[in-house]
Amino acid sequence: MELQGICHKMHAGLKDLSVTDQHIHKANVEYKLILDRSDIELPFSVGQEIELEWTGKIYCVSCGSKTPKSYSQGHCFKCFKTKASCDMCIMKPETCHYHLGTCREDSFAHDVCFQPHIVYLANSSALKVGITRLGQMPTRWLDQGATQALPIMKVGSRRLSGQLEIMFGTQVADKTDWRKLLKGEADPIDLIGIREQLLEEFAPKIQIIRDEFSQKLEFNEGIEVLENEKPRQFIYPVEQYPEKVKSHNLDKTPIVRGKLHGIKGQYLIMDTGVINIRKYTGYELKVHAE
Repeated sequence: MELQGICHKMHAGLKDLSVTDQHIHKANVEYKLILDRSDIELPFSVGQEIELEWTGKIYCVSCGSKTPKSYSQGHCFKCFKTKASCDMCIMKPETCHYHLGTCREDSFAHDVCFQPHIVYLANSSALKVGITRLGQMPTRWLDQGATQALPIMKVGSRRLSGQLEIMFGTQVADKTDWRKLLKGEADPIDLIGIREQLLEEFAPKIQIIRDEFSQKLEFNEGIEVLENEKPRQFIYPVEQYPEKVKSHNLDKTPIVRGKLHGIKGQYLIMDTGVINIRKYTGYELKVHAE
């Protein structure tokens, strides 16, 4: 089977959800390929030989124009410089500057930044803290390849969640080691125990942040501690992890082939190397499976 279209990050979802004796929500992860913004059942499965070919064309995921280079995961240079979704505060939410009157797009701020956000703990390559919009659970965790996740706070804005992430980040990493992620499963972590420890240790600082943001009532920027949330556990379709991680680069080698050993996060794991599908958002790809 061969498919062709403009690539977007894979859609990750859950199936076979169950609850363990320890009240952990456990589920298998399944994927769909997205070409030309349409969800497609994967034209390949673990164990098959697959081939990905970049046609040499890139199209901006925002305006649709052809672009010689991809900026900020699939944008042309003009959209990269003007769209709020490409601004610095997307990567560093604590730098949100809406309150300064300099936001690139007010509509984006209200639709995205001033929606409820979750501060969470996760276990991908190791323990990490992160943030995501309420509606992006569990997508954010699955995109990162987390095997465990636990929401610990619900807040009223992206900037507020970023402030809390920075605070917790003094004790907990906020990045995933992608090479370690793709070498195997991370050792299980007691996320509830760590949650209790962090909330107790940072209680005074949390109160200071709560007092500061509670004055911005027009955006309902409150903080809710999620004391009753239970951990989630995710199982990825991986048969074999590589001993040494080698990354494919379509910009240098536009055709890659290999036997698919698994999928984790946004990575296809092949016997010839791994490839981050999200990195090639906007690229026109041909996908072939034998």
